[in-house]
Amino acid sequence: MRSIVAGQTALTEDEFAELALGVDSDFTRLFTGVPGENEIERAARLDAAAGVLTDLRREDPVLAAFAERLLRSAPVPLRRPAVIRRIASTVRVAA
Repeated sequence: MRSIVAGQTALTEDEFAELALGVDSDFTRLFTGVPGENEIERAARLDAAAGVLTDLRREDPVLAAFAERLLRSAPVPLRRPAVIRRIASTVRVAA
């Protein structure tokens, strides 16, 4: 199915959002995240997204709903498995 907005064809979801809602990829990355971001960057991004979302709920409920959907659909960052280091015992037993 083709998505056509204002006579232009949107090939991706980002293009559709840009054409229909007037948002760019920076807006979507604010709510979905950036590959490789660390915990501090993620916390800062989510804090900023919460502030933007609060304003959007007052000013543009349609765009706020889109932003909330982006937050819900954002992939959960994978945590690196903990590294367990085993130390070999070198206790000698008297024979």
